[in-house]
Amino acid sequence: MAERSAQHAAFGRAIRGLRIVRGISQEQLGYDSGLHRTYVGGIERGERNPSLASIIRIADALGVSPSELMAESERLAANPRD
Repeated sequence: MAERSAQHAAFGRAIRGLRIVRGISQEQLGYDSGLHRTYVGGIERGERNPSLASIIRIADALGVSPSELMAESERLAANPRD
């Protein structure tokens, strides 16, 4: 599956970065959020377009608010080399 857009890729990088900082695997994030690990992987690669419900579940599992997750995504979209 191909990458959707630069914004999707930045959102995926934001999730991956927060997940790595917290020291958890995609599988653990999937479990904690109630989502399948392959779906989480697809989001991280920018291939999936998560629903608002999924964004909220992922943010909760990462211990951040959805707005913090989106702010990090916007920061990464503006600075693609980060």
